[in-house]
Amino acid sequence: MRFVNALLWGLAALVVIVMITLPINLQAHLVAGTIVVGAMIVLKFFNFGGIWRQVALALGTSIVLRYVYWRTTSTLPPINQPEDFIPGLMLYLAEMYNVLMLGISLFVVSAPLPSRDLVVSPQDEDLPTVDVFVPTYNEEPELLAMTVAAAMAMEYPKDKFTVWLLDDGGTRQKREATDIRSAAEAIERRRTLEALCESLGARYLTRDRNQHAKAGNLNNGLAHSTGELVCVFDADHAPARDFLLRTVGYFRRDPKLFLVQTPHFFLNPDPIERNLKTFDRMPSENDMFYGIIQRGLDKWDASFFCGSAAVLRREALVTTKGFSGVSITEDAETALELHAKGWHSVYVDKPLIAGLQPATFTSFIGQRSRWAQGMMQILRLRVPPLKRGLSLPQRLCYMSSTLFWLFPFTRWAFLLAPLGYLFFDLEIFIASGAEFMSYTFSYMIVNMMMQNYLYGRYRWPWVSELYEFVQSVYLLPAVISVFLNPRKPTFKVTAKNESLDRSFVSELGTPFFLIFLLLSGAVAMTVWRTLTEPYKADVTMVVGAWNIFNLLMAGCALGVVSERAESRASQRVPVQRRAELLHGDRVLPAVIEDVSVGGARVGIAADAGVPRGAIARIRFSPHDGGPALELPVEIRAVDRTDNGAMLRVQYRPAETKDYSKIADLVFANSDVWTRIQNNRRVNPGILRGTVWFLRTALFQTGRGLTYYARMLRPARPAADPAAEAGGR
Repeated sequence: MRFVNALLWGLAALVVIVMITLPINLQAHLVAGTIVVGAMIVLKFFNFGGIWRQVALALGTSIVLRYVYWRTTSTLPPINQPEDFIPGLMLYLAEMYNVLMLGISLFVVSAPLPSRDLVVSPQDEDLPTVDVFVPTYNEEPELLAMTVAAAMAMEYPKDKFTVWLLDDGGTRQKREATDIRSAAEAIERRRTLEALCESLGARYLTRDRNQHAKAGNLNNGLAHSTGELVCVFDADHAPARDFLLRTVGYFRRDPKLFLVQTPHFFLNPDPIERNLKTFDRMPSENDMFYGIIQRGLDKWDASFFCGSAAVLRREALVTTKGFSGVSITEDAETALELHAKGWHSVYVDKPLIAGLQPATFTSFIGQRSRWAQGMMQILRLRVPPLKRGLSLPQRLCYMSSTLFWLFPFTRWAFLLAPLGYLFFDLEIFIASGAEFMSYTFSYMIVNMMMQNYLYGRYRWPWVSELYEFVQSVYLLPAVISVFLNPRKPTFKVTAKNESLDRSFVSELGTPFFLIFLLLSGAVAMTVWRTLTEPYKADVTMVVGAWNIFNLLMAGCALGVVSERAESRASQRVPVQRRAELLHGDRVLPAVIEDVSVGGARVGIAADAGVPRGAIARIRFSPHDGGPALELPVEIRAVDRTDNGAMLRVQYRPAETKDYSKIADLVFANSDVWTRIQNNRRVNPGILRGTVWFLRTALFQTGRGLTYYARMLRPARPAADPAAEAGGR
């Protein structure tokens, strides 16, 4: 077997060398490219894995490198024409950045580790003690009650874990602020959260001053606790019952292990998923990172702390004097420092928490700006490629994670490049239309096939480009500001638990409509130049096609920034739990069909005359098999079915402990989240995925323009009641 593998690798290497060094001949390139694409299609169609997957990626790499060779030696403008050379060089560097990131991605994720699964028993006598930190700043008490209640319900010896609510919204600095109103709010917040923690059995902790943001808050928790391990959950990340049982066991295997990280699973769509209506049928945007990239990083001992849903060893944190706070992404920075000190990490690819994503496009951009700026701070201030103590694979992995956030530069380069030719006749890419189509088109097809090999079930075609496009407008200045002043960015909390009661165009949407207008003008310029300059028609039409692709992307972005109304903060999670509905003196057999953090659907065998608006209770058995729980609800709607009636109910918690009952319904069973995740991980293929994207882009263009026209329409003046009365 080793001989066969070596032979296959040698053959693949020989093919790659021949492909790259073939004479630059258009016909030869087309033939070679067709053969490679055909071979990759065959290998993909028959789903060959193992060494054959690596061979397919190697063949694709040969086409990519051939494109790089041609692009470098034959297409750059003369240096003595700076008006062409400078923008041409910028476009070339943007392309080479993409090739570099593809190369690093191949190293990181071409053969990711399989999912881990190590579960300890709660009856084990040598389980470590754990301090569970829930840092908070301005989140609502109801949201915090849900997270703390879910954390308290984790299956683990009660004398071996403590839940801490770390409140940075009730610090002495805030309670003694000169603004009397905000000081009163901080005092009331502290009083409310102290009572909440006392009711749920958790501990409340605040500090004197708000220093070093989340990192400072966590370090204050470290100073007041003593557990061997530290577990961190964001304020909106509620854990499943088995979270600790599936994570702490790894620390007993490796005394130099500092981190066990689990994925972030979300109950609500991000604004792109909501506005495009893709949440229920397409992999979430973070699936690529948590489903593949983190497993690839794990192979090289470089999976890193993501700020929540993780367990860390206190002994390791002592060596770095706690959580690092130089950057505003304290999580990745802390992991970098500990990896450099020889500590190890583990990634467990099973969703064990459920949280909330930013609901509005504005909050989404705010969150991504913080991530981008924090990673750029790490790149500038910590310099991962040169970090002493890291292995070469770890350097490459951290390069991948930090350099990724330079994508706004490439997106702007690809957006502006065709406009330079169409409007200003800049020759920034020296090639005929046939050469451009042959080399670039084959490169793009192979690139997409390689991406599909790596991420097929986790990212549909063109979706990454859309996410990068909509972020680039605002992330470009954010990234530039860090390069100019790496210590300037400050930590900003992402808005949680938002709801949208109306449809509107995002306050950040205007630039996208201006870009769409500009690209539409470039389409008209393409037609005009094709008719007036027929001797350049081949190049003009190729560049015009490039611009039309940008126009489709920009049109789809119009739908992204056109916010759909959404009354629910989270989607419903399917469950099947027997229950009883208590209404007055009646006890009706029932089944809980699905749940969310705000309500549920409950099926009963007959209509039974339960009216809308009635207050009732649902009685159900908890997951731990203890005494039955009763949760107050309000009947919001009654839908008659063939088998009886389906009640849509809203929770009406009467006391803090009712949040523990909601947590048992929604968050106890992590297997439900795994099923939801797997149902969305479907690979449509490149062709079907491209057709889907084109249809989506056209529809979202129309929807976005409709929203914008509605926004510009003058509002009707309010009717004058006196005049109407006089008229009658």
